[in-house]
Amino acid sequence: MIALTLPEPPARRDPTDAAGPPETLIEPPGRWRWLPLAELWAYRDLCRMLAWRDVQVRYKQTALGVAWAVFQPLVLMGLFAVFFRRVAHVATGDVPYPLYAYAGLLPWFLFAGAVSAAANSLVDSERLITKVYFPRLVIPIGAAAVAVVDFLIAAAALVVLMLAYGSRPGWGGLLIPLAVGMIFLTALGVGSLLAALNVKYRDFRHALPFLIQAWMFATPTVYLSLDAGTELPDWLWATAHLNPLTGQIAFARAAMLGEPLPWAAFGVGSAVGAVLLAVGVIVFARVEDGFADAI
Repeated sequence: MIALTLPEPPARRDPTDAAGPPETLIEPPGRWRWLPLAELWAYRDLCRMLAWRDVQVRYKQTALGVAWAVFQPLVLMGLFAVFFRRVAHVATGDVPYPLYAYAGLLPWFLFAGAVSAAANSLVDSERLITKVYFPRLVIPIGAAAVAVVDFLIAAAALVVLMLAYGSRPGWGGLLIPLAVGMIFLTALGVGSLLAALNVKYRDFRHALPFLIQAWMFATPTVYLSLDAGTELPDWLWATAHLNPLTGQIAFARAAMLGEPLPWAAFGVGSAVGAVLLAVGVIVFARVEDGFADAI
């Protein structure tokens, strides 16, 4: 007689024992979400690479090279000097008007260049967006950063003009990075909003040059001073202060040329610029999930 030994059934596991491997729960992000700073920081190398690529493309096979960054504000400075100084007799105090105009055009071209590059960045990066995942806001940030490079190049011409006219910035020059930073953030807000709209409505690409040109003439501190604005009707000058560039450019020029700093105007402009940044980033985050399909 052969005895068979059956294997014992496995012991039942107490659910209170140590848990198994951890579970990963994947949920869709909220439809309204704020700036993903941690994710953007993780992709900072990609942002830097895109910015450097755009710099190379911008000046590749050009006859004047980086001199284009200086040529544009210099030409516009000459036109302003003829029409506003000689014809309109705009007063700028002790500062020569060519120097005054160039110091206002320098931050304006920073804003205009950043907005233009950011607004068209998504459409120009169609292949990249449809192939790999990364935070889409990296693209307009990298594109807008090219305008900072242009600003630094054009600032060298401002130094030459200041030496020629015997002007010195004073201690206010230490606040130039603050003014540049606020102008860049305002441009990023406007540019990211236009970039998101440009993906779905390509009309914005054609309307952008007109919009930027109209915005320049709606920013009186590019070619006038804050004191000159007191000659305008109060309601018109108050409306002009709702334009964030009015106070920001006035502050940047004062910091560059060693004039009294208009803190009140800069505060109003920075507050409006912060609102534009928040609106632009929130709208961008709201619609970025559909970029790959719409583009």
